[in-house]
Amino acid sequence: MSEAGHVLAIDQGTTSTRAIVFDRRGVPVGVARREFAQHYPADGWVEHDPEDIWRDTVAVMRGAVAEAGLGASDIAAIGITNQRETTVVWDRRTGEPVHRAIVWQDRRTADLCRRLVEEGCGPLVRRKTGLLIDSYFSATKIAWILDHVPGARERAERGELCFGTIDSFLLHRLTGGRVHATDATNASRSMVFDIHRQDWDDELLALFRIPRAMMPEVLDSSAEFGATEPDLLGRPIPITGIAGDQQAATFGQACFEPGMVKSTYGTGCFALLNTGGTPVESRSNMLTTVAYRLDGRTTYALEGSIFIAGAAIKWLRDGLGIITHASQTDDMATRVPDSHGVYLVPAFVGLGAPHWDPQARAAVFGLTLDAGPAHIARAALEAVAYQTRDLRDAMVSDWSAAHEVTSDALRVDGGMAANDWLCQFLADMLDLPVERPAVIETTALGAAGLAGLKAGVYRDQAALAGAWRCDRRFEPRMEPSHRARLYDGWLDAVRRVRRER
Repeated sequence: MSEAGHVLAIDQGTTSTRAIVFDRRGVPVGVARREFAQHYPADGWVEHDPEDIWRDTVAVMRGAVAEAGLGASDIAAIGITNQRETTVVWDRRTGEPVHRAIVWQDRRTADLCRRLVEEGCGPLVRRKTGLLIDSYFSATKIAWILDHVPGARERAERGELCFGTIDSFLLHRLTGGRVHATDATNASRSMVFDIHRQDWDDELLALFRIPRAMMPEVLDSSAEFGATEPDLLGRPIPITGIAGDQQAATFGQACFEPGMVKSTYGTGCFALLNTGGTPVESRSNMLTTVAYRLDGRTTYALEGSIFIAGAAIKWLRDGLGIITHASQTDDMATRVPDSHGVYLVPAFVGLGAPHWDPQARAAVFGLTLDAGPAHIARAALEAVAYQTRDLRDAMVSDWSAAHEVTSDALRVDGGMAANDWLCQFLADMLDLPVERPAVIETTALGAAGLAGLKAGVYRDQAALAGAWRCDRRFEPRMEPSHRARLYDGWLDAVRRVRRER
């Protein structure tokens, strides 16, 4: 076991950057967080400034260690978890980005993706990557930057530019430019990584016109990634764990057995079902992805991705002004007996799984003169549960074709999981118990677990599973007929935003 008994997790999300220090028991002892600016240059475009993210990362790392009352000598290792698919291209020598980061929500390449589907490229991409062709993933974002930044394609072909998701960009900066790498989970979200061979695929790189010289080295999720520059925290600290945010949450929720399911509620909502060492091809528009890779052995998952969950609550605050803080939605939801027939379909940037409709747009249905802010707030929360039901039904269909569904509960995490009303409505809509862990920041906990395994802070996965604790279990209590009536109304609302008749 490592003498230094703490792990520092960097949790770089879509709207904020956090750092959390965990002790040997997996308990948070120091936290720091900063929100950063979102940029919307055009309809459906979303960008981040990588320099904002870098500055905030350094600040929260130092802040979390200071709040814990620790020094650099107390930190055994660093783990990184990140918003996936968000694409950065930077100069290999200087580390300077050539363009703002194009965020996973961004839809600017939807037309290119549609053209590739029409040309029949979908089966090739699906077979090798487990993904559908969609602008959600990194490949077409890379191509867009190379095509629209003057000289970028030529520089990339000469090996002067690096591509990376946020983890890779931060790793390059943290190590003083010495390391250009990522882990298998982030690589699996690029649309150019063969999840079966566990390597970048030359045929797909050619399809998207991406030079292989840009791509990072792909390592296990728990590995020796390098060490930080001494001046960042006072001494070099090993970076020994990296995973995309949803895979990190799966690890933090100790969903280590096939059939276990977790769902994370942040800006979006993402449900993963562990399928073990065998990738399961979805027949329901779910994604086949890498859950984690340890000691060269890959564990796979089925994933359903919802683009808008917590972001809809942010819209209630910043767009409509009917709340001033997200926590108010709990009170507003309980203030009214029901949503009064109001449905909010939060397709602000299109619909994700299982619909994959980039042209759909958000809408509120069922408004009457006696509907008010509380009904709209409740409808926004209910939409999260309805979308989770969409995902679970699709994943269960895929998994149960060859396996018994063994999960007896849904493990939830993320900021929205602190909302008791939402957790209860989730249980009611899924007709399944919902378990909220004692440590709700499981994304950061998963990154810490991966880093701590390699650094010797945590003994093995069994020890991590044994440390998982349930804070509260929500049992379903809704009448089946009422559940069916509510969900039918949701399906009708979704049909309308997709212009289906």
